[in-house]
Amino acid sequence: MLKTASATMTKYLAVLALGWCALAPVQAQTSASRIAWISPERIYNESKLAKLAGEKLQEEFKSREKAMNEMGARLKTASEKLEADAPTLSEADRVKRQRDVFELDKEYQRRQREFREDLSQRTNEERQAISEKATKIIKQLANVEGFDIVLQDAVWASPRIDITDKVLSALDKDK
Repeated sequence: MLKTASATMTKYLAVLALGWCALAPVQAQTSASRIAWISPERIYNESKLAKLAGEKLQEEFKSREKAMNEMGARLKTASEKLEADAPTLSEADRVKRQRDVFELDKEYQRRQREFREDLSQRTNEERQAISEKATKIIKQLANVEGFDIVLQDAVWASPRIDITDKVLSALDKDK
C-alpha cells in the first residue's frame, strides 16, 4: 500500500511539473502582450462629434422643452391660485378646480415622462453612432500599433496605456 501511495504521489508530481513547463511559454507570451485602454465617457463627452450631437439634440428638443416649461408654469400658477382661493370657493367650485389641477398635473407628468424617454432614446442613438465610428478607429489603431487587447471601463488604468487622446484626435479628424 505504501508503494502504491508513493508511486501515485510521484506521478502526481510529474504531472504537476509538466503542467508548469507547459505554462512557461504562455507566461512568456503574456508578458509580451500589448494592452491599451480607452475612456468611453471621454469619447462621449469630449469629441467634436459628441458636442455636435449635443447641439443637434438641444435644437431638436428645444420647442418641446419650452412647451414643458410653460406647462409647468401653468400648473404652478393654477395650484397656487387654487390654494389661495380655496377658502372662499364653494364646495363644487373647489372640487372642480382641484380636478382641473389634478388633470393638468397628470398631463404634465405624462408629457415629462415622454420627453425624458424620447431624449434618452435619441441620446442613445447618437452615442451609438459615435461608438461605431470610435470602434473602427480603435480597431485600426490596434492593428497599426500592435495592441493585443483594448480595454474600457477599468477601475484604474495607467496613463501609459491610455489611448483615449489618440482616439479622440482621430475621431475629430474623421468627423
